[in-house]
Amino acid sequence: MNENILLAVDLGTSFIKVGAYDDTSACVALEMEPVKDYRPGPGIFIQKGDELVDSVVKCLCKVAERLGDRRNAVAAIAFTGQMSGFMGVDKEWNDITTWSCSLDSRYMPYAKKQMESLGEKFLCIGGTNFPQMAPKYEWFREEFPQESKKIEKYLMISGYVIGKLGDISVEDSVMDRSYIQWTGLADVNHDRWSEEICREIGLDLKYLPKIVNSNYVCACLNKKIAELTGLTQGIPLVSGAGDKAAGCLGAAIVDYGDTIFEASSYGEISCCVPEYRADIIEKRLDVIPSAVPGDFYTTHFVAGSGITLDWFIDQFVRESGKSSKESFALMEEKMRDIEPGCSGVMAIGLLGGSSMPLDGSLRGMFMGFDWSHGPEHFYKALLESFTYDFSLAFDRIEQLYPEYDIQDVKIIGGGAKSPVWTQMCADVQNKTYYTLDREDVAMWGAAMLAGNAVGIFEDLKETARRYVNKRDRYTSNSAKGKEYGKYKQIYKEYTKDLHDVFEKHQRL
Repeated sequence: MNENILLAVDLGTSFIKVGAYDDTSACVALEMEPVKDYRPGPGIFIQKGDELVDSVVKCLCKVAERLGDRRNAVAAIAFTGQMSGFMGVDKEWNDITTWSCSLDSRYMPYAKKQMESLGEKFLCIGGTNFPQMAPKYEWFREEFPQESKKIEKYLMISGYVIGKLGDISVEDSVMDRSYIQWTGLADVNHDRWSEEICREIGLDLKYLPKIVNSNYVCACLNKKIAELTGLTQGIPLVSGAGDKAAGCLGAAIVDYGDTIFEASSYGEISCCVPEYRADIIEKRLDVIPSAVPGDFYTTHFVAGSGITLDWFIDQFVRESGKSSKESFALMEEKMRDIEPGCSGVMAIGLLGGSSMPLDGSLRGMFMGFDWSHGPEHFYKALLESFTYDFSLAFDRIEQLYPEYDIQDVKIIGGGAKSPVWTQMCADVQNKTYYTLDREDVAMWGAAMLAGNAVGIFEDLKETARRYVNKRDRYTSNSAKGKEYGKYKQIYKEYTKDLHDVFEKHQRL
């Protein structure tokens, strides 16, 4: 029997990763390559397209070398990675704008203006409280008028990389459906660009790529890249999906009501649903079109939640000679017996503001502490604040999709290694939490899409279920859940009532 190898390319913010998978889901080779970024001034965070592609090519070279003769068995390459941002290219695929992800905040005045006039349409049509490409387009057009005239297409980073590795023209560029919601430019329930929104911001639809499914063969590996990497020319390049959607597929969140908590740098909960229903009342939910055609994930994320935990450990816990792993383990042990409410300490952990509902004024705050409290109380208070934020979003999911009785939640990411946090989530939300027996769900999800595109895996949902299993189980403690419930309500009130306080402080 002929062997099939599937490559998954993860286009991360800090690193490019390439994994090689066989058709039993085993990762047989994995390589990483750093990505350079530039921060020349406040609010500026950019990455150059050519340097991103160079990192991808180097990573592909390393994996091809690791594979040896097995490189000839590579059947397809699919892509995953960053899900929000903006990039404009000319007709020769030259990078005009540089890649501007969500960390590049120069567009924020335009986002604020657009949200005031188009906020309801972004939410009801576009599926988001947090549009990226729409305000970044207006920002670049107004601030860099001469450069903007050179642009032929506005893309996500995966579409750009596919164009550079493939054999297609800019006119044939694509964006898979899992990316369209955070552009703010799409009609998500119909997998098409919204003529109404684009008309409002003055964007001609000809500048937008073709929307495709996540298992779409976009191009074939071109001769130049094949020679540089040692891979075979003509390998199909598959659209793949953004890291959140690919991760849901890899974790088998594929049946309606299936739910996952990704406790990572940008923590997120996602629930599989058959259609998008806008959260008009509280605006806590966005939508991600699934990698499985026709399905969706109703979702809520906290910008930088994991980054905030890293910041706290580095600034207030980690001692010289100690690793981050050791410092996290210390906090895990010390906070194990702290009761709900952290002996009076409460936190708002939204150091980058609130994304859902959108409130850029909110920032971090600790309250209620005295001389009896140590770092472990503050750290657990941060974990509690994030748990309350996600739990409020759970409440909205259950109100908008009452037909799904959500009892079980899978947890992945760094937070899944914390029994204290996982148990807290189970208690606050009155649900059973499960860890999984694999951590590479986004990469495996992309590899699965590559295999599905070329006929190796016939059914995405069935394949997803087959190759991931539940591991550790955390059941809810109803008494602690009731106690946490009081603090969750206070958190909800504080994040609303303190808006004016934070805004006043920032005006000083």
